[in-house]
Amino acid sequence: MNNSVTNTARLLWAGLRALLGLTLVTGVIYPLVVTGIAQGLFRDQANGSEIKADGKVVGSSLIGQSYNLPLEKGQETPEPDLKWFQGRPQNGLGTNSVNTRYSLILSGATNRSADNKDLVDWVTAAKAAVVKDNSVNGYTVKPSEVPADAVTSSGSGLDPDISPQYADIQVHRVAEKNGLPVDRLEKLVDDHTEGRTLGFMGEPRVNVLELNTALRELLAKS
Repeated sequence: MNNSVTNTARLLWAGLRALLGLTLVTGVIYPLVVTGIAQGLFRDQANGSEIKADGKVVGSSLIGQSYNLPLEKGQETPEPDLKWFQGRPQNGLGTNSVNTRYSLILSGATNRSADNKDLVDWVTAAKAAVVKDNSVNGYTVKPSEVPADAVTSSGSGLDPDISPQYADIQVHRVAEKNGLPVDRLEKLVDDHTEGRTLGFMGEPRVNVLELNTALRELLAKS
């Protein structure tokens, strides 16, 4: 009887020591080591790839944002604030998509096929809107100049980047809305255009949040 109690107590004590030891290693030491390495070597990525303006975090370079006017009474969909560069369409067909207005509730693409009438009509209307919004005095956008990323959302619906072509056709409109020289904004776009990753992966791109943050700083100095 005594031996049985002793063996049980010994096993319980061994199990408790194992629990405490593993908790210390996997629950305290390992997370601290990984966090320390991440903060030391990949601080920006580990903290969410934050973008700051005036010392405040305004977003992440990995997640797109909308630049819209405040909703007016009776409106369901906000109008874009055309003094800013606009990102990709916000995932599909308005309220029928899984992620509207970059709400971050869900991410994903529309499940409509390329020949779906609703999708075709939406893309056609989106192209017409891009042409209308970006055609200003002395500069007219042709439908053939509108790139695909101006009228379609990305697979996640949260893409923060646009093509240099889409940024370029917005330059004249943004310049007119803000009273800035076109060549100054063209340089701003060029300065924020990134090439292919490692020179061969992906496509050249412009991060809209970073571009608009730079635009905000430019306006503050003007």
